[in-house]
Amino acid sequence: MNPTPPPSSAAKKNGATAWRRRLPWLGTGILIALIVVGLWPRAVSVEVATVARGPLVVTVDEEGMTRVKNRFLVSAPVAGQLRRIDWKAGAAVEAGKTVLAVLETSGADFLDARSQAQAEARVRGAEAARDAALAQKERATAAAKMFTADFQRLNELYAKKVLSPQEFDAALMRADTTAQDARAAEFALKVAEFELQQARALLTRGQPHLAGSEPAGSGAEPLVITSPVNGRILRVFQESARVVPAGFSLLEIGDPTDLEARIEVLSRDGVAIKPGARVMLEQWGGSEPLQARVRLVEPSAFTKISALGVEEQRVYVVADFTDPVEKRPTLGDSYRVEARVVIWENATALRAPAGGLFQRGGAWQAFAVDGGRARLRTVRVGRSNGIESEVLEGLRESEQIVVYPGDKVSDGTRITPLSIGGR
Repeated sequence: MNPTPPPSSAAKKNGATAWRRRLPWLGTGILIALIVVGLWPRAVSVEVATVARGPLVVTVDEEGMTRVKNRFLVSAPVAGQLRRIDWKAGAAVEAGKTVLAVLETSGADFLDARSQAQAEARVRGAEAARDAALAQKERATAAAKMFTADFQRLNELYAKKVLSPQEFDAALMRADTTAQDARAAEFALKVAEFELQQARALLTRGQPHLAGSEPAGSGAEPLVITSPVNGRILRVFQESARVVPAGFSLLEIGDPTDLEARIEVLSRDGVAIKPGARVMLEQWGGSEPLQARVRLVEPSAFTKISALGVEEQRVYVVADFTDPVEKRPTLGDSYRVEARVVIWENATALRAPAGGLFQRGGAWQAFAVDGGRARLRTVRVGRSNGIESEVLEGLRESEQIVVYPGDKVSDGTRITPLSIGGR
C-alpha cells in the first residue's frame, strides 16, 4: 500500500485562504452570541417565605394604665382644725386601728334640732347601706363558690380533651369574675360599716347632753378618724395643719396589689372587644408580659385630641390581672403599660407573610415560586395582624411566595431566592 502523499503547497494555501474567509463570519457569530447573552433577562434576586400552618393572633394594641380596683377616699366628716398628718404614701394601715387624722372641732359638730334629725337619718341610711352590702357580699360569695366548683369540674373534663377551649375559657372567665365580685363586695361591706360608725359617732358627739355631762364640743376631745379598711395609703392630699371644711379630702387608701388595667382604645376597636378576651400587658418594667382578661368595655366613649390634632372617639376597656401578685411585686397604681387585647385567634391558621400579599384590581394576589419562576396567584385573605395574614384560598401549605416583590417581578419572571423566611 502506497502512503498518502503530503499536501502540496498550493493545497495549504487554499486551506488558509478558506479559513481567512470564514474568520469574519465566525467573529460576527461570537459577537452576536455575546450580545444575546448580555441582553438575555437575568434572574431577579428575591426573598421568599413559606406558607405554613400555625397560631395566628389578631390584637388591638394601645396604651393603658394600672389602677387600684377598690379605693377609699377619707374626708373630713365635719369642719374643724386638722392636725398635721405624718403619714406618707405607701404606709400600711389596719382597719379600725390605724389613726389617719385628728380633727379639733371646737363645737363645730354640735347639732341643732334640724341637724340632729339629719344626722339620725344618715345613721338609718348607713344602716340600710350596711345591710345591703352584707346581702351583696353573701350573694357574691355564694356565686363565686358555685362557679369555682363548676370550673374545677370543667377543668378535669378539659384535661381529658372532652371540653372545647371556648367552653373552658368561658368557665375560667366566670370563675375569675365572680371571685373579683366577691372581693369587691367584701370591700364595700367594710366601707359601709365604717360609714355607719362615722355616722353614729357624729350623732353621739352632736348630742346636746351626754348623761348629764357638759354639752358636746365644750370639752377638749378631738375627733379621731381611723382607717376604714386594710391596705396602704395611696395618696396624702393634705399634710399640713389647717382649718378644713366638711367633706375636705384628706387621704386615699387601697390595696396596691389588687390592680386592674384600664386601656384606652378607639371606639371602632372597642366594638370588637368582648368581655373575657385575653390581654397581654407589655413594657411594664418586667421581663415577661403579664396576662389579664377583659372584664368590661365601658358603654360610654369620650372625645380626645390626638398628637396630630385629630379628634378621636375613645373608650375605656377594663381588664383584670390573671397572673399572681408574685409576678408583679413592684407594679403599683397609675403605672403605664402597653396592652395587646386579643380580638381573634386561631391555633391552626394557614399563614402567609403580609409583605407577600398585595392588592391589584380589588383582589389580593401573590407571586408563588414555581420551578424558579414567579407565578401570579389570586388569593382570598382572612384576618391579619399586620405581620402575618390568614390565607383562605389560592395558596397551599409549604408553598413558597415572594416577599416584597417590587416592580421587577411579574408573572413568569425568573427568580433567585436570596433567603427563605417564614416558619
